[in-house]
Amino acid sequence: MAKRRKENIPLSEALQDFISTNKLQKGIDKVDTREAWTKLMGNGVNNYTTAIELRSDTLFISLSSSVLRQELSLGKSKIIRMLNEELGKEVIKKLVLR
Repeated sequence: MAKRRKENIPLSEALQDFISTNKLQKGIDKVDTREAWTKLMGNGVNNYTTAIELRSDTLFISLSSSVLRQELSLGKSKIIRMLNEELGKEVIKKLVLR
């Protein structure tokens, strides 16, 4: 059980302590990455996206269109940069389109 503190702390700090104590950051990063992909790629790409999975620092995207997969593979570094900017930290280092 966590220690009680006598002083008041901001809610954001309490939540961050809870996340780090319970080792929840990886799960939160996975959810945030899915949301960032959906937001940045728009409906055109999302209609062909069948699965989004983050394993360690690699993002695996399954697409149902081979033509779209080829188009997106040309801009992998830009997609990684955009996603990391949206997340506010470097979560993704490699992008695999399948």
